[in-house]
Amino acid sequence: MSKTVIYEVEVMFGDCDPAGIVFFPNFSKWMDAASLNFFIQCGIPPWRELSKTTGIIGTPLLEIQTRFIRPATYGERLQVYTGIQEWREKVFVHRHQVKRGDTVLCEGTEVRAFCIRHPDDPSRIKAIPVPHDIKTRCL
Repeated sequence: MSKTVIYEVEVMFGDCDPAGIVFFPNFSKWMDAASLNFFIQCGIPPWRELSKTTGIIGTPLLEIQTRFIRPATYGERLQVYTGIQEWREKVFVHRHQVKRGDTVLCEGTEVRAFCIRHPDDPSRIKAIPVPHDIKTRCL
């Protein structure tokens, strides 16, 4: 397992449906933001900077799985606990737990890949092996 990093979210009125419950896609939005935050907190430069030095343009999402357990509403402060559940050759699995204090509201995993622009066609992207130095910083 990797480090666990916490990303905090304040639920706004606009994040909720008419019943005052967080609209489910917002959990995915927060997990996506927590994914980038994880790497920044591990000392990895922002993708814009990393692309200049390594060609890595980011970690596109390949697969997502989410389980909703309890609702949330506006005015609440939530914490997204993020770590890397598994490292594979070219992809990794981010694990997220969205909590309100000690209460787990949502759990999710994202499969992502480190990508560069395709050398033969810059309009496409290409997955590369997980960089050793990035993996080391995240452990």
